[in-house]
Amino acid sequence: MSYRKNLKPLVSIVIPCRNEAAYIEGVLHSVLKQELPSAQLEIIVADGMSDDGTREIISQLAKEDTRVRLVDNPERITSCALNHAIHTARGDIVVRMDAHTEYALDYIKQCVTILQETGAGNVGGAWRAVGKSYIQQAIALSFQSSFSCGGASSHSLEYEGEVDSVYLGCWKKLTLEKIGLFDEELVRNQDDELNLRLIKAGYKILQSPRIKSWYYPRASIRALFKQYVQYGYWKVKVIQKHKIPASLRHIIPGSFTGLLILLVALSPLSILFVWLFLGLIGFYSFVNILATIITCSELSSFKFLPVMPLIFAAYHFGYGYGFIRGIIDLVIFRQKNVNHNLTKITRDFNV
Repeated sequence: MSYRKNLKPLVSIVIPCRNEAAYIEGVLHSVLKQELPSAQLEIIVADGMSDDGTREIISQLAKEDTRVRLVDNPERITSCALNHAIHTARGDIVVRMDAHTEYALDYIKQCVTILQETGAGNVGGAWRAVGKSYIQQAIALSFQSSFSCGGASSHSLEYEGEVDSVYLGCWKKLTLEKIGLFDEELVRNQDDELNLRLIKAGYKILQSPRIKSWYYPRASIRALFKQYVQYGYWKVKVIQKHKIPASLRHIIPGSFTGLLILLVALSPLSILFVWLFLGLIGFYSFVNILATIITCSELSSFKFLPVMPLIFAAYHFGYGYGFIRGIIDLVIFRQKNVNHNLTKITRDFNV
């Protein structure tokens, strides 16, 4: 399949989903209303065998508009869903979109235009978060903070340039086929791993503020903690595969959490370890509160002051705990049934 600038490409939208009856119709209608850059459009929804009516909604919309297609994802894993959709895609360009995200009307147009302009391996916009409930709004606010994400450029709304990973993504299909699509062993972090392979293959990952979407994060601190346990756990798998982290920020939460656990274990041996532990906790608490004040003051959102320290801690210690468990399971004991392990971990932690 060839790709040539200034011709009308066929753009394939790939959407992974499972049990999204409350959202999928609205998302598909919003995609069908998108402004297009002189391109044709097909929408491929890879469904993880939903049992809440999602499949019936997609099938009905497919009857009404032939641009919509439904494919099965029996593995019920996002990376598998994306690969099923990409395998069946007929387009020269692939744009990933998700059910829990709202998109500017020119989202697809900007993705395709910037991909054509730059020749990058992947392009996307900032990971911009919004919320509805009090907690979700607080999590959305924290999402753009450098303290929560370790300074990742993908959380910086106005950043334009190269990044190590980008939210969602837009690629030439030939590029995806060349590097091997998404790693189906990864339940989480499949985007980061794909982008790491792109960079190692010599491609650039570009972020542009012209590409705008609005992501709805988890609506509770418990759910946020669980999400970041999973991110930390699967990041070990990515590092294990490539022998190197994409960024130092990926190992800092695990290293800090591991150090705290080590100091607790050593505390019976000497009071020095107790004081070191208390000193680190005190330092973290001070930085957390300072980051809370700065984050809430930037948008005069002082109503979130009571919960913001807990939200920041959920990011850091959720990721750190997951990272340590990943090292124990995947590196030390070399366990294979990681899906079962992670389910047990999050259940045991009551999240």
